[in-house]
Amino acid sequence: MTQTSFPAFLLLFILLSTLTRVHALWPQPRSLQTGSEALKLSPTFDIIVSGNIHFLPLDLREAISRTKEQVKNDRLGRVVVGRGSSDQPLLFQAKQLDALYLSFGEHATMSSIADEARKPLESRDEAYLLSVPCDGSPATLVANSSLGAFRGLATFTQLWYNFNGTTYALHLPVDIVDSPSYPYRGFMLDTARHYFPVIDIKRMLDAMSWVKLNQLHWHAVDSQSFPLQVPRFMDLAHKGAYSPDEVYTPDDIADIVSYAGARGIDVLIEIDTPGHTSVISKARAEHIACPEFMPWRTFANEPPAGQLRFASPATTNFTASLLEAVATMFPSTLFSPGGDELNTNCYDQDKETQSILSSTGQNLEQALDRFVRTTHQAVIDLGKTPVVWEEMVLVHNVTLHPETIALTWISSDSVKAVAQKGHRIIHAAADFFYLDCGGGGWIAPDLAGNGYCDPFKTWQHAYSFDPLANLTTEEATLVLGGEHLLWTEQSSSANLDPIVWPRAAASAELYWTGPGGNTSDALSRLHDLSFRLQKRGVNAIPIQPLWCALRPGACDLPTTSST
Repeated sequence: MTQTSFPAFLLLFILLSTLTRVHALWPQPRSLQTGSEALKLSPTFDIIVSGNIHFLPLDLREAISRTKEQVKNDRLGRVVVGRGSSDQPLLFQAKQLDALYLSFGEHATMSSIADEARKPLESRDEAYLLSVPCDGSPATLVANSSLGAFRGLATFTQLWYNFNGTTYALHLPVDIVDSPSYPYRGFMLDTARHYFPVIDIKRMLDAMSWVKLNQLHWHAVDSQSFPLQVPRFMDLAHKGAYSPDEVYTPDDIADIVSYAGARGIDVLIEIDTPGHTSVISKARAEHIACPEFMPWRTFANEPPAGQLRFASPATTNFTASLLEAVATMFPSTLFSPGGDELNTNCYDQDKETQSILSSTGQNLEQALDRFVRTTHQAVIDLGKTPVVWEEMVLVHNVTLHPETIALTWISSDSVKAVAQKGHRIIHAAADFFYLDCGGGGWIAPDLAGNGYCDPFKTWQHAYSFDPLANLTTEEATLVLGGEHLLWTEQSSSANLDPIVWPRAAASAELYWTGPGGNTSDALSRLHDLSFRLQKRGVNAIPIQPLWCALRPGACDLPTTSST
């Protein structure tokens, strides 16, 4: 069939039909200029490092190899009726792209992606410039760091579709100038309520990297289990894990940290203290007050009850040593000692605590202040910045290091109060970002009731969040970004992917591109991302019937009444 078989008006119609989904990139670049031409990917396509680069880090070389595999093997049909069949007339005269040239700025410092990803938040350089011409000349990617180059490669892979064995892109040429709006873009995974094999965590890390999330907040242990094997404290996992097979060995931890780093992700480990620590009683009973006391609701927010006996100097020293040991296993400059949901009634009824308070002349808050200062200092001395839940700032009268970062979780309304205290902020509001909400009750006998944070938090709801709402210009500078969170009372390997993806991508774009995005535009791009995630082995859940996904806008409600 020749090009003359397609009249000009038909080619124009086909071109206009593709404009409903101009570059389904996620997250949307900060600056994006597009054209109207198609481009095919050459079967011999290659990525070539140009310029005066004498050393290319191993993780960047591996990222380049994965990029070449993805653009050739995703084989994603466009998410439109016909899955790209209508694009074929545009490809007859399309040029071929033979190469992407990767280069670095004059003042670039060449270190590994992992080293760049683990720098202090404000020091990470994730910016890049990507240009893809339509005339067959090489595409170019320019960055000042290996991390920026990695982000640009992720964007490049999202340009390409496949139909009948032809890999192609539309709306060329494309010119992108991109960098994140916020330095912290995270996902929290709780591995204490349910254990997740390393392969699950790696799959989450892969998906995170594809949408430019850069922080895994690992809530590793809690009252229910202690799966983390920590040198000098191996008895905690030996007696506190669900089983000998459901642990993270030091080699597992190093593997996860390395895998994350190579994908531009820093791992923020959390050892929640002094609450949420009941399981420690299995190995070190002397350090836990009200262990598994009943009725549990009197002593804890959820079962089992049990908290560190922080008034005890021996428990304070034990905790400081534990946090120090864990902190040395993670190269991040961030470390979370937790600090949420402290149940004071537990200590009111703990004879040892009351005896210590009486003999020392302290009240509970004074004892907590001593505990916090001592345990936090242990990680500060290792060059770590503490990241705490908001109660440490807003509820308790404790002394925090001025660089301490607060996770605002109880409500988005907490942000203003934390900002007024002068602490930097990571948004983690339950009313926007808790992925576990909407599962219903799990506490017997009220199994048919609502969960504590119902209803379900949709991607649209998260996407609508304003990180700077009600903040002054000065207070707005304290916002570092935010994260989606998965507490796993009702989640395991069985439903990990669909409960997280694609919803967690909403905050990825929110904190990369910035707030204020249009949900109708985002919906079509999110469909595209979901299909691409599935192609790459992530079981992302559908967000609309397929009929709607293939027809952008067809399932929208009318904005005005019609007869």
